[in-house]
Amino acid sequence: MRKSKTLAKLRSGEPVRICALGSFLPAFVRHAAHNGFDCIWLDLEHRAMEQRELQALLAFFHLFDIDCMVRTPTLEKTKLYRILEDGAAGVMIPHVSTAEKARMLVQCLKFPPLGDRGFDGAGLDSDFILQGSGDYTQRANDETFLTVQIETIEAVRNVEEIAAVPGVDILFVGPADLGLRLKHDPDCQLTFDDCLSRVAAAANKHGKAWGLPVGTPEQVKAMKAKGATFINYGGDFGAMMVMIEKHASELDTLYGSRQPKDSTNALRPID
Repeated sequence: MRKSKTLAKLRSGEPVRICALGSFLPAFVRHAAHNGFDCIWLDLEHRAMEQRELQALLAFFHLFDIDCMVRTPTLEKTKLYRILEDGAAGVMIPHVSTAEKARMLVQCLKFPPLGDRGFDGAGLDSDFILQGSGDYTQRANDETFLTVQIETIEAVRNVEEIAAVPGVDILFVGPADLGLRLKHDPDCQLTFDDCLSRVAAAANKHGKAWGLPVGTPEQVKAMKAKGATFINYGGDFGAMMVMIEKHASELDTLYGSRQPKDSTNALRPID
């Protein structure tokens, strides 16, 4: 079984290098691995990918020896642990607001005695070699990780109980979702920084890693100073936007300015 680079870094107290991907781009996997990233967060909550596409893409993660953490749109037990069978190093679950839900996820994604994951032993995670239950199941528990997202006020209030659940490895704050809920709850007196402090304290108390996505080097530095070791920085979508804007600006210089942008522009039928 392939060893998780994410878990190796966390166990040695080092920060994990993570970037995000939302499309079927094998070349992105290669270049992320080549440039020293440990893990790619593959977002299937807000992006679409068929099961066969996921299986094919995961083979490239193994080829280039980089972890894949899949944020999944499902809570169906067999589909969750199939992601691990197909070769993912970790699974991220959005909107985990209670310890009860965290325990349910551990049951889905960990083998006994920790959980109740179904046994096959013949997937990419075992190099397609039928494995007996002994060493394989223990190594699978040891080399795969469960990331739960703290994205609601309820989750922040329950974060210590969530962090205490055996089998939960990483707490990952969702700034957009959590910020939206803080904005629209007039009865909540917590600030976003208050929430981060609660997550950091719970993670530290129970020996779990924590992190969040950020957009600037300054934010990486600030979150690392707070104790975060699982920080996502960069991804295909942001890189595409930067590249398109840069090249468009350069063409403005070469060809002359563009026509003003039409903010009301929408897709129109082709004549």
